[in-house]
Amino acid sequence: MTAALLAGLLAGYGIAVPVGAVGTYLVSLTARTSLRTGVCAALGVATADGLYALAATAGGSALASALRPVLGPLRWICVLVLLALAAWGAATAVRRYRDRRLTGRAQAAPPSPARAFLTLLGITLLNPTTVVYFAALVLGSQGGEAAGLSERAVFVTAAFAASASWQVLLAGGGALLGRTLTGHRGRLVTALIASGVMTALAVRMALAPA
Repeated sequence: MTAALLAGLLAGYGIAVPVGAVGTYLVSLTARTSLRTGVCAALGVATADGLYALAATAGGSALASALRPVLGPLRWICVLVLLALAAWGAATAVRRYRDRRLTGRAQAAPPSPARAFLTLLGITLLNPTTVVYFAALVLGSQGGEAAGLSERAVFVTAAFAASASWQVLLAGGGALLGRTLTGHRGRLVTALIASGVMTALAVRMALAPA
């Protein structure tokens, strides 16, 4: 049981800690909205990681093999979604900055916590390489014996908890950043930087070998 707990924690942090486009978007979203919205978005990411960990423990190599043929198309869908989010974020930030500067109008209502959760859940689920990652860990740690139901449950729960703790930490960083950059120009710069990073990561994903 302890081995399953440690394996789940290591797996969750292993997939969550490298900050990519999703992490960048999470920080930027929290900086522009609120900590509550950011935490809900963070839980959306962690839920996707938990679902993939569950799928890996349930399906193992069969599920990983079934996903391999569609990794290419899904990767391009993920690239397009990230580019669209980057463009939308930059355009929205510029429009709000201009509106505020010219007319003094208040900014539009931020996304609700529920919408933030669903958005980040969907974005993260578009990355099926996560289930291949979890499947490899599960198969490599079984030592030729099938894990019991309790060990699988502990592994999935630990992976979810590890991912959630890291994503909430990123959201907290975004909240602190939002409090620091309270001016409209600061928020504009933050949004543009985040959009640029997301675009660069999307291009890198597109150019990576299959």
